[in-house]
Order: sequence, then C-alpha cells, then structure tokens
Amino acid sequence: MAEINLLNRYPRSKRNVAKRLTAKTHENIEKAMAFEFDYFDGSRDNGYGGYKYDGRWIPIAEDFVNHYGLRPGDRVIDVGAAKGFLIRDMMTVCPGIDVFGLDISAYALEHAEDVCADKMCRGNAVSLPFTDNAFDLAISINTLHNLEKDECIKGLAELERVAKRAYVQIDSWYSVKQKHLFLEWMLTAKTYFDPDGWRELFSEAGYTGDYFWTITE
Repeated sequence: MAEINLLNRYPRSKRNVAKRLTAKTHENIEKAMAFEFDYFDGSRDNGYGGYKYDGRWIPIAEDFVNHYGLRPGDRVIDVGAAKGFLIRDMMTVCPGIDVFGLDISAYALEHAEDVCADKMCRGNAVSLPFTDNAFDLAISINTLHNLEKDECIKGLAELERVAKRAYVQIDSWYSVKQKHLFLEWMLTAKTYFDPDGWRELFSEAGYTGDYFWTITE
C-alpha cells in the first residue's frame, strides 16, 4: 500500500463554493445523486455543469502507465469511469492496452467517447461483474465515497478481488478549513473522513492497494 498522487498533473480549477452553498438544496442534491443529465451536463449547481472531453486526462493516463509499467495487452478497469475520458486517453498513451470502464450512470454510458463506447458497461462498485484477477490494474477515482460506509468497504474489496493491483482516490481534507469547504461543496458523498479515518477504513476492508486524496480548495 502506498500513498501516491497519480493525479498530480490534473488541472486545478477554482470552485465557487460560495455560490454552491446558496444553491445546495435538497433538490440539487437529489438531481446530483441520480448521476444523469443534471449531474454531468446540467447546471453547475447540480454537478459538473458540462462534462466534456478536453484532453486533460492525457498526463494522468501517462502517469498511470508509467507508474504501473503498463504494456500493450495489459487489462485495466476504471470503476466510476463516467464518459470514459481516462479510458480514451489510456488507449492513446499506450496503444494495445485492454482498458475497460464501469459506471452506474446510464446517461454517462450513453454519452461515452465513441472510441471506447464498446469498452464500457453499467454496474455498481459494490459487486463488480468480473472474475477474480480479471485485470492487471483496477482504478477508482472520486467514486467510492459516494457509497455508504459498508458499501465502500465492499467496493474496496471488490477492486482487489478483480485486479492484481488497485488505486483509489477519494475526497478528504487535511485542515478544518478544507473540511468546511468539502461539506459546503460536495453533493454526492455519503462516506467521508480525514486521511486517518480513511486509513482505518482501508484496514477494516483489508485494502492493500495504493491511494490518494482529492482536496477541496
């Protein structure tokens, strides 16, 4: 198990937390939790405010390929793949890699990138529809915290069941200020801790893979 930031080169955007706070209503949360149009391509009050491909995952794909020494023929699964942007860019960075995506959102899958649409399937991280050790690497970025605690534990175990190695990135905070911003900003998280709390949950789940945190700033 290693704490390593493989999203270090992901562009940072300034979040208008004050505006989200005034718009964070039960209705907005309900729309976001559906993980459909409103969450991906509707108003920023409900989620991304337009989730479009712009190439920003290319350096992330490069870092995953380099860190894990991925080669053509290796099998990778992205759990919580949304529209498949990371999958597309992994295919570009490492031609011949066999990469797949799973997401709970029918809308995201229907609007997946054309080059990887046939690599996408619908499912839940709690019960992955794959055999043991089907993949060389399982990745889950900003997804597992959307589950209840017991489901999150099952999801962590599932990642390691289906793959030889695993990497997760999860929302967290280092300071009281960052926790406050997280609670004001996040619409979909059901399970959340500081890093020590997450490490305790990793231990409870028996998770031995790599990990890092997404910090709201």
